[in-house]
Amino acid sequence: MAAAIASAMLFALPVCAQDSRLSLADRVAALEQQAQNKDQSGIGMVNQVQQLQSQVQQLQGQIEELQHHLQELEDKNKAQYTDLDARLGRIENGSAGAAGAPALAAGNGNMAAPAGNPAAAPAAAGTGGNAVGAQSAQPAAAADPAAAQAAYDVAFKAIRAGDYVQASREFRSFIKQYPNNALTPNAWYWLGQSYYVTTNYSVALESFQQLLNQFPQSDKAPEALLKVGYSQIELKQNAAGKATLTQVTTKYPGSKAASLAKERLQRIQLQSAN
Repeated sequence: MAAAIASAMLFALPVCAQDSRLSLADRVAALEQQAQNKDQSGIGMVNQVQQLQSQVQQLQGQIEELQHHLQELEDKNKAQYTDLDARLGRIENGSAGAAGAPALAAGNGNMAAPAGNPAAAPAAAGTGGNAVGAQSAQPAAAADPAAAQAAYDVAFKAIRAGDYVQASREFRSFIKQYPNNALTPNAWYWLGQSYYVTTNYSVALESFQQLLNQFPQSDKAPEALLKVGYSQIELKQNAAGKATLTQVTTKYPGSKAASLAKERLQRIQLQSAN
């Protein structure tokens, strides 16, 4: 009996050892499988991160494009709708000019016939009188505030209607005919605007700079300087554009132009950071 038990134990030991070895092998295989699963999971996470980064870059590009379109729409709206300050200025200037017209006409009448020489008037009407009269009539027509206002209104009506080609022609004609009129700074500004909204940035830049050079104290100077910066940026003159926008904020603090310049500088900074 004892011998039988001993024999059974001898046969059982190899079986137990074999079962133990199988168990260890299974455990190792399970650990390897877990490690492999973790590696695959890690690779999957990396791929997901890369996809997310790609999507973020695409969204940033779309945001920048939308911002650009939004800026264009804002500029077009400014060109199409009446600037209240400009309208009030035109009304005030027109009223002041109309009040001064009779005095100007009286002054010209006194100069036509010098005192103490009654024969001077008939003499002036002789052979040389017509030429002098024609020459003096041109400045009188150019100085007519009603005619200047009417010519300006034609040009401004065109830009409000979105006819930028016609508007640019009318404003150029106005500036040529009335180079020193009270409305001339506004004409230079809207001329530049008519080119800016049609993406002719180089010509727009010249118009805004003409306003600043000839009429630095104009009420339109802050907006013109802002548009100089905008035009420079559109022309890829980024350093000059940022310097100009910074100048707007320091030269005209608290103005609407300064606020818009700050917003544009912030957008440029965000775009550079991305």
